[in-house]
This record gives sequence, structure tokens and C-alpha cells, in this order.
Amino acid sequence: MELLQVHTLEDARGMLLDCAAALPFGEELLPLDQCAGRVTARAVTAPEDIPAFPRSTVDGYAVRASETHGATESIPVFLDVLEEVSIGHPAKCRLTPGKCAYVPTGGMLPEGADAVVMVEYCEALDERTMAVGASVAAGQNVVQPGEDIAAGRVLLERGERLTAARIGALAAAGAACVPVVRPPVVRIVSTGDELVRPGLPLLPGQVYDINTHALSAAAKSLGFALEGTCTLPDEEGRLRACVREGMERANIVLLSGGSSKGKKDMTSRIFDGLARPGVFVHGLAVKPGKPTILAWDRDTRTLLAGLPGHPAAALIVFQQLFGWLWRERTGERERPLASAVLETNLPGAAGRTTFCPVELTEGEGGLTARPILGRSGLITPLARADGYIRIDRNCEGLRQGAAVAVYPLT
Repeated sequence: MELLQVHTLEDARGMLLDCAAALPFGEELLPLDQCAGRVTARAVTAPEDIPAFPRSTVDGYAVRASETHGATESIPVFLDVLEEVSIGHPAKCRLTPGKCAYVPTGGMLPEGADAVVMVEYCEALDERTMAVGASVAAGQNVVQPGEDIAAGRVLLERGERLTAARIGALAAAGAACVPVVRPPVVRIVSTGDELVRPGLPLLPGQVYDINTHALSAAAKSLGFALEGTCTLPDEEGRLRACVREGMERANIVLLSGGSSKGKKDMTSRIFDGLARPGVFVHGLAVKPGKPTILAWDRDTRTLLAGLPGHPAAALIVFQQLFGWLWRERTGERERPLASAVLETNLPGAAGRTTFCPVELTEGEGGLTARPILGRSGLITPLARADGYIRIDRNCEGLRQGAAVAVYPLT
């Protein structure tokens, strides 16, 4: 029996990154309404001040703030109404001493005004005269030009995922198109005589195919483009043909299989037979996920990965290798989901980096991380998890009450 010559996660990542230098993490310009969930390929700057003019944050009367000092409801200041500013149109007049102008929320202040008194504190005495019953300071109830962001300033950095709020900021800046990452293309292959597509009836000894769907969702949530999926029995010829086709059409081919006898060797044999220089990692010092294979084909510039067949192990290894690779190449940062304290002692695995899914519970002292212990062949414990924690390979374990960073599952 061949023993795995395991690589540390850090070494495997370094070799993966060297190969992936040839992968096409390019750039494409997309219309703003097609950018949700994509990642910026470079920094985006504001072409002009946001807002471009002084805007009122309330319905009220634009004033010269110094003229309202000491004003109260019982002792108001009397000002002449110069104009009513319409939303979406510039003010027509310049505010001179003793004058005010009605401005709706979001409306432009007239020149000479430096504050707005809320309409609730104003009372019309006649068609021209307004009694202002509140004192305001300069800048009160006003958003100044460039206060949101100044022209030429970076609005979004490279590697920012385009959420609803960030798309809103781009719209405010007038960005019609955005430079986003053009992702590498991924093909996902699952193998196992026992696998059945969800929706079909199960025969004795069969199970539904999990990895095809879970890995597809994980790849798409990161931003990779999915070329296609295949679910095949353990037949080397058919697997070889599917992987070869994937190498022609995709940049990354992921093959996940079960733990049946000889599967690991078959995956390695297929990769070495199709790729040059071939396999460069055959065993990973992580738990779960030790039987992981990585290969590279120089001619087609294709990365190949043999992921564990156990669903939890496959998802965690995918995240630790290809989620990490995505962030390295795009500049997107990994942000911890939360900081928490560990609910119970948790052992590590000697010489292996350990990943453990956890549930988060809220207590008087903050968040507590409760380990979800289960076999890596089971998917439902992972489905219950809020995230996962990491135990370093040189650490024997973590004690109850230890502070831990909880990272989101892809």
C-alpha cells in the first residue's frame, strides 16, 4: 500500500499559487446592473464630488445660520421667503441677509445659505414672511459637496465584492460600468458507483450525489464561472475522458470521489496520464481532507484537484485551497465572521491543521462557539454550522474559554 507523502497546507498553497500564475484572472467591464456579487478588478474612483452640491437632509427653510442665533418658538426670527426650491432643480436666487428659501429633503441649498431649519419650527405669517422658531448652527441639516466622497478619491478598492450598498455607492457616483474580475472556468466531476442524481429513486446501497451540488454552489459563491458538472461511476476510461474534456474547456477541473479501494490511486493515475508535469501534491496535512491531490498541466494551463469524497472534507479543502487562491489572485480579503469563546475543550490532530465547524450562541458575555462534532462523510452537521474554526498543526488543541476567530463557510 502506497503511503501518502503529505504536504502542509502552507506548502500546498504556495505550489498552487505558482501554477495559478498562468490562470486567466482577467478583467471585464460590466454594466452596473449585472455586477451584483462580482469582485472589483481594480480600484474605482469617484469622477465627481458626492454629493455635487449642498443638499438639505430635511424639509425646511435654508437660512444664514448666524441670523437664527437666539431664536426660539416664543421669540422667533422673522425672515422673508425668497423662493421655493424644487427637488432636482438648482436654486435660482442667492440668499441675502434677512431672507430664507424653502428646500425639500434632498434639495439644493441656494447660494449664501449654510443651514436648514426644519419646517416643524417654522410658521408662515403671510405669503412672504416666515417666523423661524429655532436656532441652527452652520452646516446643520446639510450634506456638504464631497462629504460622502470627494472627486478623485477611491470609492472602492480592488478586491471588493459588490454588495447592494456598494452598487448603490457606484450608482451615486454615476458609474454605468464597473471593472470586475473575469473568473477562471471550473468543471466539477463527482465519481462513485453509488451516486444517484437527487430526484431519482434510490436503490439499496445507493446515495444521492452531494458533492456535485455543494461544490458547484461553493465555486459560484466565490465567483468562479462554472463550465459544467459530471457525475460518473468508477470507470477509469470514462473519468479520463471527462477530465480530458474538462482540461480543454475549463481552467480548473475538480474531481471528487469516494473512499473505495484504489480510488485515490486511480485519480492520481488519471492526472499523471493527462497532465504535464502532473501531480505535485498527493496528501495534505489537514483534518479533514488528507487524501487530496493537486496536479498541473502546462500545455492547457489547467489546475486539477482530486478532492476527498466525504462532503464536509471536500467543501473545507475546496475553501482552504481554492477559496484562498481566489483571494490571493483577486485581492479580496477574508473577513472573520465573528470572534467568540470556545464552549468546550477541543483536541487538535498532531501534525495536521484541523478545521472544526461550530454553532454560535449568544450569551451575556458575548458569542460562544460550540463545536459540531461529526464524521466528515456527513453533510448535515456542516449544514447546521455558522462557520468554522482552525487549530494550527503545531497545536495540541484549544481549551474551553479560548478566544477563537470564526470564519464563514463558502
